[in-house]
Amino acid sequence: MTTPALDIKRAGDRPATRLGWLDSKHSFSFGPHWDPDNTHHGLLLVNNDDVVLPGTGFETHPHRDMEIVTWVLTGSLVHQDSTGNSGVIYPGLAQRMSAGRGILHSEKNDAWRLQGGGAHDEPVHFVQMWVLPDEQGIDPGYEQLEIDDELLRGGLVTVASGMPEHEGATAIRIRNRYAALHVARLRPGEAVELPDAPFLHLFVARGAVDLEEAGPLGTGDAVRATGSGGQRVTADDDAEVLVWEMHATAA
Repeated sequence: MTTPALDIKRAGDRPATRLGWLDSKHSFSFGPHWDPDNTHHGLLLVNNDDVVLPGTGFETHPHRDMEIVTWVLTGSLVHQDSTGNSGVIYPGLAQRMSAGRGILHSEKNDAWRLQGGGAHDEPVHFVQMWVLPDEQGIDPGYEQLEIDDELLRGGLVTVASGMPEHEGATAIRIRNRYAALHVARLRPGEAVELPDAPFLHLFVARGAVDLEEAGPLGTGDAVRATGSGGQRVTADDDAEVLVWEMHATAA
C-alpha cells in the first residue's frame, strides 16, 4: 500500500524555455530540460504553462501516442491539424487532441486570421497537459467542448476524462480509463475537496489557495500527491486550480 505523501513544487523552481515569442515553464522534463528524476507523475508527462505573443506560435509539428489537453486561461489559441480539424480555443473551452499513430498540428495566437477581424495585441496564456493513452496506435482524434456554464456553477468540474464513472458527464473524452482532469474556479473563501486517488496532481493556474496539510500555494505552484485525497483546497483570492486524478502510473 502506498504511503500518503504530498510533494510541493514551487513555481520558481520550474525550468523555463524563453524565446522571443514564448515564455514556457515546465513542471516535468521537457525538450532540453531533462531530469531523469522528473519525468512524470502518475500518467501526467507534461504540464507546460505557456504564454505566446500575438501573431506567433508553434508551427506545424508532429505528435504520436499521446493525449494532449489544452486549457486556455486568457486570450485565444488557434489549433489546426493534419486530420482537418481547426478551431479557436478560449477560456472555458476544453480541447483534446489524440495523437494516436501520428498527427501534425500547429497552435498559434492569431485568431483574427480565422475570424476576419484585425490583429490583436493580447498574449495567450494556456496550460498544456500530456497523458499517456492506454492503447497505442489508435486513430488520431480531436474534441473540443464549451464547459464554462459548469464552471460557473462552482465546485470541482470534470473537464476531461476516460474513466468509466464519468461516462455521460459533460466532459471531453480522453483515451485513458485511469485518468481525469478536474478544474475549479474559486472565489475568496470557497473550497473544494480533492478526489481520492493513488496519484493526484494539483496545479494552481492563477490566484492563491490553501491546501489542507500543505499550506499556502500561489500561482504556478503544484502539489504531487500519492495515495492521497480528501484534502480541502480553499481560495485566498480569486483562483483557478487544475487537478489530475490518476489511478495508474507511467512507470
